[in-house]
Amino acid sequence: MSKQYTTDTIRNIVLLGHSGCGKTSLAEAMVYNTGISSRLGRVEDVNTISDFDEEEINRTMSLNLSIIHSELKDHKINILDAPGYADYQGEMLSGLHVADTAVIVMDASSGIEVGTQLAWQMAKEVDKPIAIFLNKMDRPNVNYQAIITELRDTFDATFVPMGLPIRDDETFVGLVDLITQKAHTGTGKGGDYPVDMAEEVESLRFELVEFAAEGDDDLMNKYFDEETLTEEEIAYGLRMGLRNRRVIPVFCGSATENIAVRSFMNEVIKMFPHPESSEVTATNTKSGEEEVLSNADDGPFAAQVFKTVNDQYGRLSYMRIWSGTFSGDSRLTNTRIDREERIAGMFISRGKEQVNIKTAFAGDIVGAVKLNETKTGDVLSEKSHLLTIPIFDLPDPVYGVAVTPVTQADSAKLGPSLTRITEEDLTLKYRYERATRQTIFEGMGETHVMIGVKRMQNRFGLNVETAVPKVPYMETISKIGKASYRHKKQSGGAGQFGEVHMRVEPLERGEGFEYKSEIFGGSISQPFLPSIEKGIRQILEQGVIASYPVVDVKAIVFDGKEHPVDSKDIAFQIAGREAFKKAFKIAGPTILEPIMEIAVTIPEEYTGDVTSDMSTKRGRMSGMDQVRGHTIITGQIPLAEVQRYSTDLRSITQGRGVYTLKLSHYEPVPSHVVSEIIAQAQKEKENQ
Repeated sequence: MSKQYTTDTIRNIVLLGHSGCGKTSLAEAMVYNTGISSRLGRVEDVNTISDFDEEEINRTMSLNLSIIHSELKDHKINILDAPGYADYQGEMLSGLHVADTAVIVMDASSGIEVGTQLAWQMAKEVDKPIAIFLNKMDRPNVNYQAIITELRDTFDATFVPMGLPIRDDETFVGLVDLITQKAHTGTGKGGDYPVDMAEEVESLRFELVEFAAEGDDDLMNKYFDEETLTEEEIAYGLRMGLRNRRVIPVFCGSATENIAVRSFMNEVIKMFPHPESSEVTATNTKSGEEEVLSNADDGPFAAQVFKTVNDQYGRLSYMRIWSGTFSGDSRLTNTRIDREERIAGMFISRGKEQVNIKTAFAGDIVGAVKLNETKTGDVLSEKSHLLTIPIFDLPDPVYGVAVTPVTQADSAKLGPSLTRITEEDLTLKYRYERATRQTIFEGMGETHVMIGVKRMQNRFGLNVETAVPKVPYMETISKIGKASYRHKKQSGGAGQFGEVHMRVEPLERGEGFEYKSEIFGGSISQPFLPSIEKGIRQILEQGVIASYPVVDVKAIVFDGKEHPVDSKDIAFQIAGREAFKKAFKIAGPTILEPIMEIAVTIPEEYTGDVTSDMSTKRGRMSGMDQVRGHTIITGQIPLAEVQRYSTDLRSITQGRGVYTLKLSHYEPVPSHVVSEIIAQAQKEKENQ
């Protein structure tokens, strides 16, 4: 059993940043420094606590949000190690949702990278306090002051260096704590720093004191009056500045060499917001009123699942306790489905290792096993006080594959496997596309989707073939068309007879299908009119000219004939279907294609290349904004041109561009493309 930690002794941080910046190494060093781990694991040696998934080991990169904890000075630091690869935005958002502070880790030898930008944007959007950890300070030619300048030039924020690196020639040996003005080189208690650093230390500390004063109005008044603050007041001012999002403290160190990591951990305990400073707004399901949960131990109980892991052994649910005290053997209600879940046991996580605990307090992050129906985003609360808490907004998928089961046995596994894998990662989705009759599995990029496919194979034994999805085109008409069709069949016994005269008219986009009768005088009896509609609806799904669904068409029956003996339901179904097809073909048939809203964020130097590429893809740009060295291009583009845009953009921008896609509307395909689509559809039909 692990020690119990109350709310005020808990710190929740999420490590974000560009892939390869050292987030996992930092988490590893933090755990090693407190004796929880007996060795300092290395990503390169595939022996870290965080990265234990088979695919993570194979690729030597984080693909999951890992939850581990470190214990220092009677405090518990919950460390959420998020992937840096842009495809795994869902994991980053999960970590941000439950953390109280976002720590953006940077490779000091590389400066600001696209993953740094993405992490910054995400943390700002959810309004989390942000700290920076400049990692890999042991690399040669690292210019500390240049990185601080780059941060200030790139982001609109107040960056406060907390320490100054000490170098012995080119070797990074420690840092000067700018609050205490003591040197920390790993040799014990802080000592004096090198004399030749005095001027730079004095300059940076003067900045530090000013920034600390800005963190609190009372301190600001004292600083103006006395022009000085005590070390305790400086620390307090910076703590309040971080909590109130006024300052961004900048720490530095080397995770792999374990230099200055312990001093960073001390600052996490002293300076970072504890859970009580993070409030969340919940809704009482019975009264409909909002309640602010302030992570109080004695508040109404509410724990929210932010991550689910399904494997062959069952389901693990990780949750943040937003209010109240959690007992490991209890019965709680899932608010979404108003159903009881029994909590048989509770644990805290060290990567794949689970440490059982009996009690957890508000603000903590814990796990539970085998919750039958609880999914990511669900809230567990008391039956007498049911609460819901909104989950974070998710980006729309940008990359998909059509999945086809290899065998009959795989067909039976397909639905359950897709359900379980998409429960784990909410940015992975699947759907059946009726226009193309394909099952589409989609996510944030090729790596994201294909790793999902591989995990389903490894965990659930599902084997599928993947292909580029067909574009879900639609068929419609552009003008009015009229036609008639007589169905007459004599087979020796009872015959079949039905004649239908029909007019088709285009409808406004999005109006679907309408059916109307203008029959007056009984040329077709009333009971046969629904039969005609039934025949038409058989065509709507399978299409007329290219096997795609028919939309935005109005069909009007205005005349016809029937036979007193031979007319029956099936005859008018056939006559209605064929009359519709004939009228459709002479009413200016065309193909509609999905048009996507696209927003591309790239470094400025790639603007010309990206806009040129979008033009070749029939894209229409509607806006272009410059934001601190980056260009944000917005516009509309056909889905057919961007099904594999993640690969194209990565190639053009050397992996430094990101984009979002969202369905905007359908519009007619250019005439020269229509013939290609029809020819391809006929070819596929012949090959079936």
